Amino acid sequence: MNARTFYVERLRLVNRSLFVVAIAVSFLFLPRSHAQDNVAKDTTESARLRLIETILKPGGIKSESVLRAIAATPRHEFVPLAVRDQAYLDRALPIGEAQTISSPFIVALMTEVLQTEKTDKVLEIGTGSGYQAAVLSPLVDHVYTIEIVEELAASTTKLLTRLGYKNITTKAGDGFQGWIEHAPFDKIIVTCSPDEPPQPLVDQLKDGGLMAIPVGSRYQQLLRVFRKQGDRLIPVYARPTLFVPMTGAAEARRKDRVDPAHPSLMNGDFEAEATGDFIPNWYYDFGAKLTSDSHALSGKKVVKFANETQGSPSILLQGLPLDGRVVTKLKFACDVTTSGVKIGAAWEEQPFLVLQFLDENRNQIGYNWLGPFVGDLAWQKSESTIAIPPESREAIVMLGLFGAVGSASFDNIEIKVLERTR
Repeated sequence: MNARTFYVERLRLVNRSLFVVAIAVSFLFLPRSHAQDNVAKDTTESARLRLIETILKPGGIKSESVLRAIAATPRHEFVPLAVRDQAYLDRALPIGEAQTISSPFIVALMTEVLQTEKTDKVLEIGTGSGYQAAVLSPLVDHVYTIEIVEELAASTTKLLTRLGYKNITTKAGDGFQGWIEHAPFDKIIVTCSPDEPPQPLVDQLKDGGLMAIPVGSRYQQLLRVFRKQGDRLIPVYARPTLFVPMTGAAEARRKDRVDPAHPSLMNGDFEAEATGDFIPNWYYDFGAKLTSDSHALSGKKVVKFANETQGSPSILLQGLPLDGRVVTKLKFACDVTTSGVKIGAAWEEQPFLVLQFLDENRNQIGYNWLGPFVGDLAWQKSESTIAIPPESREAIVMLGLFGAVGSASFDNIEIKVLERTR
């Protein structure tokens, strides 16, 4: 099956799966027995437990209280019906209004680094779907959460009330200003990214309190944890990440400006000097290691994925602006080598280099890819010319084993504009 045929087939299967979901949802309006309710409950509970065992624990989440909170929180309730069948996959999903629900791993990570205590009063900036607040709910005394999009704030407030969360208070407003009426806060968690911590939030954090916040440019951010000492924030943790930007006052103060008409990758050759355990400029690092390879086609460093357990997470990401109204065609390329790679349980569980397109609301509107790369391959260059969907406004580059067994190394990942309208 060639790539085009596969893509068409995948779309057919996706459409079919959405039809099946729609049929299943229609039964929600019919009378249900207790046995039916138990079956539905068991299905989602097993999905959450599988997520914990296959993603969160292997990814390094150690807090038992955080894992219990994830296990008890019905993520499917917090995502739109159209993507509900993906609720327990470890991925961010669109929730409307150009916002997303963070992946379960990121939610678990941010909760863990916040070092919550049962007596904590927590301020969350960026309520979104309400999922992060719901995960925090059993771990703290009270969560105060602010959402700048009024329609989203209203619908999420109704959802949290329907689900019975008693210690979450919501508000529509600009989170940049915090919530002075309930300050000071023991912990502050920010689920959208400004270029630096807003001063009102610093002022509303208790001395000795922790703030978890993704800061940086639109596509190059660090999830930072700061401890407040006097009037200063002392950094205690950092990890590359990608969140939606903080809007409102934060956006007006933002110094960096992205150009979707000129997409480019950072550190695509992996030669940038690492300053810690993570690969510079890349994020969502599962199973990726920087290493030297004397047989590589150029440079000294490559990124290597190795996996002995079928289905284990193995992936690396980077986002970039990509406006399909301006950029109509580009070259997508990489160097790659593999050793002993075997396909996983599904066709998708093989090494790929993937370019995912997102529209202005961050809905996934298509993919293109290089690969799959299986078996034993000497270093070689792979490239393709790609037509960009006109609706594209952003793109995500993804590479890894995607659940396959064996090892694969990548280098010189390249995006080069070939045609533009202006």
